[in-house]
Amino acid sequence: SETSVVKTFGPAWQLLLIGDGQLARHLASMALHLDYRVSICDPRDSYIQPEPLMGVRYSRLMPDDAVRGLSDQARNAIVALAHDPRQDDLGLSAALESQAFYIGALGSTRSAQARRERLASLGYSARQIERIHGPAGLNIGSKRPAEIAVSILAQITAIRNGLERLNR
Repeated sequence: SETSVVKTFGPAWQLLLIGDGQLARHLASMALHLDYRVSICDPRDSYIQPEPLMGVRYSRLMPDDAVRGLSDQARNAIVALAHDPRQDDLGLSAALESQAFYIGALGSTRSAQARRERLASLGYSARQIERIHGPAGLNIGSKRPAEIAVSILAQITAIRNGLERLNR
């Protein structure tokens, strides 16, 4: 039988998830299979997982500090999943100032509009705010966490592979 070794040189693809809940765990687990270096950031005491996922880095930093802690490169994807505007907006603000190839945020169309308004009030331009995929993921009509994770990872993968602005 043939045996081969694949080595990738250069920076790894990184996925930073802001918020550590059921959806983050599904998304992290799936992303590991696609060779992402996955980190989950959540400083909230009520979100400490008793059983961390193997291969995932966990951070208790504030989301903006976690984003700034990534090497600033175009191989980063950042997804805000905290369902808490204070956490999500901190991470998204830092993400908008980064080279990340994907910035996503969970939430309804209505919460995405409120988020855009909050970020605009902080001085971000419409062009910067347009970088955020919100609601994150391809519209597959699902409410189940594992399926939402699939839709987000599919959108990230499509953009990583050069397809822009799917289901916007």
